[in-house]
Amino acid sequence: MKKQRLGTSNLYVSELALGCMSLGKEEALARSIVETALEEGINYFDTADLYDFGVNETLIGTFLKPVREQVIIATKVGNRWEQGKDGWTWDPSKAYIKEAVKDSLQRLQTEYIDLYQLHGGTLDDPTEETIEAFEELKKEGLIRAYGLSSIRPNVIRTFADRSAIDSVMLQYSPLDRRPEEKVLPLLHEQGISVVARGPLAKGLLSTNWRKKLNQFQEKDFLNYSAAELTELLTEIENKLSNSRTLNGLALRYTLQHEAVASVAAGASSVSQLKENIRAVKEPILSEEEYGLIQQLTKANQYEQHR
Repeated sequence: MKKQRLGTSNLYVSELALGCMSLGKEEALARSIVETALEEGINYFDTADLYDFGVNETLIGTFLKPVREQVIIATKVGNRWEQGKDGWTWDPSKAYIKEAVKDSLQRLQTEYIDLYQLHGGTLDDPTEETIEAFEELKKEGLIRAYGLSSIRPNVIRTFADRSAIDSVMLQYSPLDRRPEEKVLPLLHEQGISVVARGPLAKGLLSTNWRKKLNQFQEKDFLNYSAAELTELLTEIENKLSNSRTLNGLALRYTLQHEAVASVAAGASSVSQLKENIRAVKEPILSEEEYGLIQQLTKANQYEQHR
């Protein structure tokens, strides 16, 4: 699988990353998904200390320990579980980050984390203190690179201007084109790579979109109503060539932007993972296909945190 450089770091990540949040806690199933990912050339695994109270990190650490030097492990920090684990609070302080990394390292059974990401962020945070924590961890050899996981343009701009982040993980797909307005051009200009999560828009950009839409609990998806989605996705499917699937169209569209280094997609089964792998290996979009998506979908924009 093709690999791309993450920012200016020495990390080269597969175009498809395994988003580990949906692995669950059943060890046998989770292991089979991770092993399939490795067999298919995925080297980039994204987890967080928040997922399943740290169990997710523990599983990933166990599965990847035999191939540790061949993989990129990314995890996140900033959400602090409350006593009783019935909720969490936001803590981007230097003291917490430098303490939390020790727990993640232990759960991941590794001496270093390849990519350590701030799991959120607001303009009220002690940003300089947060950046200082990541820089110290890098100098100490506990992390190789650091980044941000956020959909807030104002927070992204702040870190892009003040820090040496190598990546930003944000939501991006043909149905969520908000980053295209200003965020993607800014990050590309500054040499910061984008890792796109949600590239299949909760399954709405897949061959099973009709079933997903029927099960969709939200009134709409961003500024698309259910009726609009039905009309849009039907039209896109009708105009696809026989060699292109909706899944592949979504993944290739997201990867087509020069700022994007990888798409992070979750998988709760081996078959789902294999479908994501097949889809990402479809040919890059032609100018006609890319233009069609931009013509049919909405160039939606961020309404908050601008």
